[in-house]
Amino acid sequence: MKTIVIQVSKIKLSSSILIGAAALFLAFTSMRVGNPEKWTAPADADKKVNPVASNEKSIAAGKDIFGKSCVSCHGKKGKGDGPKSAELDKPVSDFTKEDFGKQTDGAIFWKITEGRKPMPSFKKEMTEEQRWQVINYIKEFSKKK
Repeated sequence: MKTIVIQVSKIKLSSSILIGAAALFLAFTSMRVGNPEKWTAPADADKKVNPVASNEKSIAAGKDIFGKSCVSCHGKKGKGDGPKSAELDKPVSDFTKEDFGKQTDGAIFWKITEGRKPMPSFKKEMTEEQRWQVINYIKEFSKKK
């Protein structure tokens, strides 16, 4: 009898561990509900206003910077199809998409500044003015529909 009781308690313990593990799994996976790939800037980033006028001069400067720092992943036309994009474990932003065009300049500035793997932070590689110029340039992609 004792052996049966021990075996039953082991079965109960095993099933309790299994149920607990399943509950933890569900709890952690439920945190990823929605679009786990969506990258959203904090709300206060939306309030930041681009101090660099979007004109021919700033767009040309942004295009030059984009060609040196961004085109390898984002592609010449901003579609996220640059030569390095295939090597990355996450899809690269497509600047021609409507969702991209709806973002504020401040949100884009925050993303360029902070980065998110695999995209590096450009806080030290570009000045603030250069980041704003790049924004002026890449926003042109969503206008060309």
